[in-house]
Amino acid sequence: MPNYYVGLMSGTSMDGIDAVVVEFGDSSTRVHAALSQPYPDELRESLLAATREPLDVELDRSGELDRWVGECFRDAAIAVIGEGGLGNEDIIAIGSHGQTLRHQPNAAKPFSLQIGNASIIAGGTETTTVSNFREADIAAGGQGAPLVPPFHQWLFAQESKARVIANIGGIANITICLLYTSDAADE
Repeated sequence: MPNYYVGLMSGTSMDGIDAVVVEFGDSSTRVHAALSQPYPDELRESLLAATREPLDVELDRSGELDRWVGECFRDAAIAVIGEGGLGNEDIIAIGSHGQTLRHQPNAAKPFSLQIGNASIIAGGTETTTVSNFREADIAAGGQGAPLVPPFHQWLFAQESKARVIANIGGIANITICLLYTSDAADE
């Protein structure tokens, strides 16, 4: 049985949600379906305003945005699953990055604030949904970009070649995949 997962992401442009169904094998990955779903104009403007003037965002408005983004992410997950000709029961889990409103990994009390209520995604798809990746990485002492380097290592590392992968996004990062040998793997 294929191992299908859904990934949901929205970047700093806040133009919408990228959704993908990926099939993972032991040493390979295959995109089964993908789509980009724009945010409604009113939501996008509200999100942009919230990042430009964070002190002006009332707590109630933040909660409303969290729910609205969660509903949009849920709808994107349902759409990409359908695009792939699959049902919710075919998906092992959904990974939702959420929408970053504030990212302060170097603050005196480091934090990152993503919205997009994962409970709405999980309830609407009846699928295990994992979120808060940035917050978890910061809590562990990282900078809030925990997923890309391990994926790069898994996908691109080879015994015969060292590689450098540049991920240019809201937070640019570089992954260095060093040469490894079977001797090093045994240690």
